[in-house]
Amino acid sequence: MAAARGLTLTASALRSVTPWRRSSRLLAASAGPQAHREASSSSPEAGDGQVHLTDSCVQRLLEITQGSEFLRLEVEGGGCSGFQYRFSLDTVINPDDRVFEQGGARVVVDSDSLAFVKGSQVDFSQELIRSSFQVLNNPQAQTGCSCGSSFSVKL
Repeated sequence: MAAARGLTLTASALRSVTPWRRSSRLLAASAGPQAHREASSSSPEAGDGQVHLTDSCVQRLLEITQGSEFLRLEVEGGGCSGFQYRFSLDTVINPDDRVFEQGGARVVVDSDSLAFVKGSQVDFSQELIRSSFQVLNNPQAQTGCSCGSSFSVKL
């Protein structure tokens, strides 16, 4: 786990100082402490089944995607709290995927992962030591770990 986390941070750090590398598809993921960042759409509600994109997420996706590329958000088992977010760039939309589009930027979530992130916001955060996409205000999450990259779900 630690090695994978280090690889993600390295790829993120490289991308912030060098042009986007097309061969590197995994993007840094974090639940982050910035849970009150403003969304460009209306405030998410827990049961609305939507994933909302912040203005910074839309802007960054427009910078790094080309053609039919989009950001894929997946929820995987793992991390300190039981589940973790995973972001990657993709070009294939599967039959069970939901597409959330705003201002020309697209985020795609498969139906299994959507159950864990519906009502959330996807944000892009740029800090001194890390730039990453994050899931904010997740109404499905009960608690998160101290590093902000994993969460447990409400039962």
